[in-house]
Amino acid sequence: MTGLRLALGSFVLALAAIPVSAQTSAAPNAPQFTGSTACRTCHPQVYARWAKTRMANVVRDPKEQPDAIIPDLTKADPAIVKFRKEDIAFVYGSKWKQRYFTKVGNDYFPLGAQWDVAHQKWSAYFTRPGTDWWTAFYPEDNMKRPTGPLCDGCHSVNYNIQTNQVTEWNVGCEKCHGPGSAHVAMPSAANIVNPSKLDTVRAVDTCVQCHSQGQPLSNPIGGKYYDWPVGFVQGGNLSSVWKLEEHKLGDTTFTHFPDDTAHKNRMQGNDFVQSAMYTHGVTCNACHDVHGTENNADLIKPGQAMCLTCHGPNSPNGPRAASIEEHTHHKAGSTGDNCLECHMPKIGQTLPDDFVRSHTFRFITPDMTEKYRMPNACNSCHADKSTAWAKEQLKGWKDKSPWRVAQ
Repeated sequence: MTGLRLALGSFVLALAAIPVSAQTSAAPNAPQFTGSTACRTCHPQVYARWAKTRMANVVRDPKEQPDAIIPDLTKADPAIVKFRKEDIAFVYGSKWKQRYFTKVGNDYFPLGAQWDVAHQKWSAYFTRPGTDWWTAFYPEDNMKRPTGPLCDGCHSVNYNIQTNQVTEWNVGCEKCHGPGSAHVAMPSAANIVNPSKLDTVRAVDTCVQCHSQGQPLSNPIGGKYYDWPVGFVQGGNLSSVWKLEEHKLGDTTFTHFPDDTAHKNRMQGNDFVQSAMYTHGVTCNACHDVHGTENNADLIKPGQAMCLTCHGPNSPNGPRAASIEEHTHHKAGSTGDNCLECHMPKIGQTLPDDFVRSHTFRFITPDMTEKYRMPNACNSCHADKSTAWAKEQLKGWKDKSPWRVAQ
């Protein structure tokens, strides 16, 4: 029996490395993808929450959802926006920026402008050579950079690289729970993947499959270079098909600061897998509920409250202080007293002056700014002060090691 279990386990891992388009023919009796609507019958409340999330609404068709396009295209700057509403097959995003795809044949291509949601303005959209790794393999023309190999595997469920067809657009239930036909036919905890029941590595891989910068291990695939983990099936071994972006410590690159912290957005996974949280078995779903909450980033609790769930005063997990105020050296309730501002500073760029939070949970010191030219937590808030000022302030924090924060 033990040998049988090992053999089956090896089969599952091998299956995860086969491109999705090949899995059906290789294993005709394997569970198939059904789409999220099949989950609604038994899970109506969870489905209703998920349906309102950004995960469920990353990609929208303006012909089916006229409110999908945020800006007024009739007032767009013609020097930047050179397309019409009728050209837009899909819109992508709604929080920081919105991009627009047009359809040619059975593939989609990015149009040349994006909308900055926070600043309510247009900017040109084009990925410059020498930035993302894949620019070396695609012409400098948006209309020759299909979203199929570069985007759509993360913006859909079960993207077929041979037909460019999907089971559904957006991050549906089966993106995290795996193909659900067997579970739909006979609901059981044994025939569906539950990320909360997986080991730390595979639970976190649920999110790392899309929230990371990297490359497939075998690239190109069918003559095309892919920017998402082709062949990964939830519950399998992500590292068998995907490698994280390489980085040399000390270098500032398009993706990384010198200390290995993410320089840009969509690198929460690159950050998190080097964190003490990950080392101690904390998973993404310990803080986030992707089925939807009322909190920013679908946190289970508001940010500070989420941290204090495990990191209360004198907690064995830290901080080792009688109060949070004593630990932060900032007045209770102030910005500087908030865990996120010091341990998750907004330093990952998504637009020229829009940033997302770091997920290494390291406290980046002013000294690191001087040595490595990277933003630190102190001066991110005290922007009118110098790093020398910040270092002097830290020297007065007698409960902090001068060898770690003030040198």
